[in-house]
Amino acid sequence: MIVNPGHPHSTWTHCSKSSQPVGNPQQPVRTEHKFFYFAYGSCMCPVDLKRTVGENTHPYVIGPATLRGYRLGFYCHSRRRNCGVLDVVPDAASSVEGVLYELPWRLSELLDEREDVPRGGYRHEMVEVYCRKHIYSGVRTYVVVNKLPEELAPNDWYFNVVMRGAVTCGLPEEYCWRLFNRMHQLQQQQFPRRRSA
Repeated sequence: MIVNPGHPHSTWTHCSKSSQPVGNPQQPVRTEHKFFYFAYGSCMCPVDLKRTVGENTHPYVIGPATLRGYRLGFYCHSRRRNCGVLDVVPDAASSVEGVLYELPWRLSELLDEREDVPRGGYRHEMVEVYCRKHIYSGVRTYVVVNKLPEELAPNDWYFNVVMRGAVTCGLPEEYCWRLFNRMHQLQQQQFPRRRSA
């Protein structure tokens, strides 16, 4: 099955007989605009995402998802977090695990603000992901606009929130360990004093 949300548009559904509104029983009921969003960094954690959008995001999680043809990298310096944060870059031989959400359109601007889109930090990239034996196309993710020439290590806070999201949302154990080891390796390279602590 291929799911393609296309451009933002209204979705129309017919009520079941027991829940039809009073009036014309054939009249469709308008539902909220939604969009698919693939998170691979701190937004994998619904608790952290809630801090941005101001509401519980667990109900919007579809499940663990795979983005093929990309790899992770810490090619962005976050001024807000004062550390390296995740990005995805094209790589035909790699894939990225993350979380697929179906978010209400009203949260789009808040998500863009979190990802620093208005100031040119990240930009939208429309991708195809695999989730629960289905292919989802036209899925929004975010990629860094001006990438650093070398990766920059995350701080402990970012490290922990990324891992919490990966584990909480059920990413494969092997991938979680690779993610943990990559972040740990970057920290050891860039903060050598921690080795002796």
